[in-house]
Amino acid sequence: MGFSNEVRRPRERRDDELKNIMKIIPITNAVSEVIEREWLVQAEAVHRQLRPHLPADYLARMKEVFNSGAEMAVATDNGNVRGLTVFRMLEKTFNGRDLYCDDLVTDEAKRSTGVGRMLMQYMEKLAMERGCDTFSLDSGCQREQAHKFYFREGMTITSFHFVKPLKKSAS
Repeated sequence: MGFSNEVRRPRERRDDELKNIMKIIPITNAVSEVIEREWLVQAEAVHRQLRPHLPADYLARMKEVFNSGAEMAVATDNGNVRGLTVFRMLEKTFNGRDLYCDDLVTDEAKRSTGVGRMLMQYMEKLAMERGCDTFSLDSGCQREQAHKFYFREGMTITSFHFVKPLKKSAS
């Protein structure tokens, strides 16, 4: 058995192992048409871990989201959805073409296993292929573990996101 002089960090080794078992499957194409309906149906349970407020008719709501230009991909292994991302391309006056990530969620049982990292790498590659200048997302102030992850992935905080609700909550 030979040994390599190459020193590999544990994360790199895990990434290589994940690539052998985990697949990223686009749910929509570049014009936001659903091309993998069965995977979209399976993604609902994981998506609700981040967005429990989504309406009961998940498929109808996601169709509305896709009709507004969003795309979606899932991370799978052994026939199971382990994570997902919903994202869109935006043209902005202050930073050019941006791949904006609406949602990035890893199944609670699979967090810190590289699933989120694979989805981030997928989006970053797609952003570069589509000529984006930036890759961005918003993250709730309370999501400290997610923030640590985003910093490790090379993201920085560049602004505050302000919101003014215009409709009363359905609760």
